[in-house]
Amino acid sequence: MAKKIRVLIAKPGLDGHDRGAKVIARALRDAGMEVIYTGLRQTPRDIVEAAIQEDVDAIGLSCLSGAHMTLFPEVVKLLRQKGADEIVVAGGGIIPEDDIPKLKKAGIKAVFGPGTRLEDVVKFFEHAAGK
Repeated sequence: MAKKIRVLIAKPGLDGHDRGAKVIARALRDAGMEVIYTGLRQTPRDIVEAAIQEDVDAIGLSCLSGAHMTLFPEVVKLLRQKGADEIVVAGGGIIPEDDIPKLKKAGIKAVFGPGTRLEDVVKFFEHAAGK
């Protein structure tokens, strides 16, 4: 039996809106993945520690507050510092088009905005985890 893909879904920063993150978490779970949702208002350090402790394959970050350019790269940086840079990081939320190339350059593997099909998100995590 193949190991299930494990994904941590996190809401970094002060953003208090988590409906989208919960929809993504449910879609991934319904696709057969193990999903850990950390809840609201997590620091990048909390997210990285949880990801390492839970031995996840990937992290999905959600941000609607506009702090994505600070918070998302910080998660990637901390993963590298902890020697856990094999964990794939994707982001979603209200992300301006101009910020997407900058986030990808900072190590975010994919960015999903409003209207992204759930099937596309599921396929990304399946592919990113090498399954």
